[in-house]
Amino acid sequence: MVEYQLVQNEEKYWNFIRSLRNDSRVKKGFINQKHIEPQEHFFFMEKHGQKFHICLDNGIPVGYIGVIEDDIRVATHPDYQGRGIAKFMVNQLMERYPTSIAKVKIENEASLRLFESCGFKRKYFILEK
Repeated sequence: MVEYQLVQNEEKYWNFIRSLRNDSRVKKGFINQKHIEPQEHFFFMEKHGQKFHICLDNGIPVGYIGVIEDDIRVATHPDYQGRGIAKFMVNQLMERYPTSIAKVKIENEASLRLFESCGFKRKYFILEK
């Protein structure tokens, strides 16, 4: 059985987070799909970097998770998806931040399944025109 490790985010992981967040295979799952430039990301990490954790598989970063204003941000590198990494990260995070919520796009079925498998319940739908 593979054991993953969740570590505190450090500056050495900032580019991993930005690259993963900008990956077109990952970006489509986020509500905000804007491309993140290096300088913008640097300022964001300066402000919020301590709120993120990195999932390592044998020392290799394979995903990240964070909480900003009780809202969970999670992503797994596409080469490692389907291995339970996101579920591991969500469950670990909820031990540290038990009041956190997940805002998920209704068409993002993978994220809906993930959070429901971690015990989350659908509560709100936001309708836009």
